[in-house]
Amino acid sequence: MLLSPLNWLVHISSSLEWGVALVMLYRYGRLIGRRDIRRFALFMLPHWIGSWFVLFYHITGDTIMRLLELSEAINLVGSIALLYATLKILQGEEKREAKPRTAFMGALFGGVMLAAGVDEPGYSFLMGKSWFDAVLQVSSVVYLTFLVLLLRVRKKDPEAFSSLTVAGFWFVLVFISVTVVCMYVAIHVLGYQSLSHNDFLHGFAESLLSASNLMIALGIHKQHKLAERQLRA
Repeated sequence: MLLSPLNWLVHISSSLEWGVALVMLYRYGRLIGRRDIRRFALFMLPHWIGSWFVLFYHITGDTIMRLLELSEAINLVGSIALLYATLKILQGEEKREAKPRTAFMGALFGGVMLAAGVDEPGYSFLMGKSWFDAVLQVSSVVYLTFLVLLLRVRKKDPEAFSSLTVAGFWFVLVFISVTVVCMYVAIHVLGYQSLSHNDFLHGFAESLLSASNLMIALGIHKQHKLAERQLRA
């Protein structure tokens, strides 16, 4: 296996943090009696499952590429699920104001523009160089659309998510950006076969995902405690 014990700890912690956040959010939804929040929590499951496929991929020494491809496909399903769950939350908030379709189209446009901003020469924006690249591109647009809508949810319905949780979801973009940079340095500057072959850079990049998931979990914990105090009052 390519990963050191410390790097394994970071990877496993990252996955566990997402799972804990999922359970905490579901419990929070039950506490405040909101089905849409519980639905959102359940729709976090695909991303959690996808993270374990990545772990299995590393267990094989990064030799079974199909596991990594499956994780990305599952993450695409997860991003679509989170987008749908967010739309359902907005639907409840905006039914007295405007159709959530307007918010969705605006967010989709924002997601496409953000994704287009990271396009590279010789790289097809819509399809990439393979079906795997296409999945990554579509997943990026869907997730970015979800993030834009999440900001709207935070503004319209502050009970749903704390600002720290929203920041945690957005911090994933930092993780992705740093991972891309670390991958470039590891492969093109230091001459490694892949990012996984440089334990320090790999662990550093993964620690940012762990930080993101921790922010999400802590934000949910904060929201849960606030709701408990309000119910006691």
